[in-house]
Order: sequence, then C-alpha cells, then structure tokens
Amino acid sequence: MSKLENVSIVKEANIYYDGKVTSRTVELSDGSIQSLGIMLAGEYTFKTNEAEIMEILSGDLEIKLAGEHWKTLSTPETFNVAANSSFDLKIKSVTDYCCSYIK
Repeated sequence: MSKLENVSIVKEANIYYDGKVTSRTVELSDGSIQSLGIMLAGEYTFKTNEAEIMEILSGDLEIKLAGEHWKTLSTPETFNVAANSSFDLKIKSVTDYCCSYIK
C-alpha cells in the first residue's frame, strides 16, 4: 500500500541515535499503529516488544535479525521481526521505511 488514508498522526517525532533515525507514529482507522521514518547512514540496533513488519521503501542497507547472518537488502523489500527480539542495521545511504506493529 503506497498511500495511507483516514489516519491520525502524532506530531511529535520519535528521535533515536542523536537524530540519525526519526519517525512519526501513524494510527490507522482500524486502530493499528505504524511508524514512517528515515534513517541516516550508520549502524543501529533496535529492540522490539511487539512483532514488526519492516517495509524498506528505499535505501542501501544490510540487516541482521536475531540468530541470522547479515543480509543485503534490495529495496523495496520487507522483513519480519519477532516480538521481544532485536535486529541490527548497517545503513549506507538515506533509508525510507514504514514499520507496522503486530499485536
């Protein structure tokens, strides 16, 4: 889905890693939550509480899911992250993403 309709957006940004990763929280009409964001070049680790579906819309990056090896993504690409887990990213160029939180 390239367009979100009938949504509410939290104006305050989610800011991580000294502003190198930012996102906005979006609540869809069905009550589900997504975040839309940008990551600048760098290496990052994110921990999850809920399962996530990460849509990488553009960028040049590698991912390492828990218990797996590094993988280069060809964007656009999607990957799943388990609940109560973590994942590592090596961002090589500005990366645009959408994260869906699965309850």
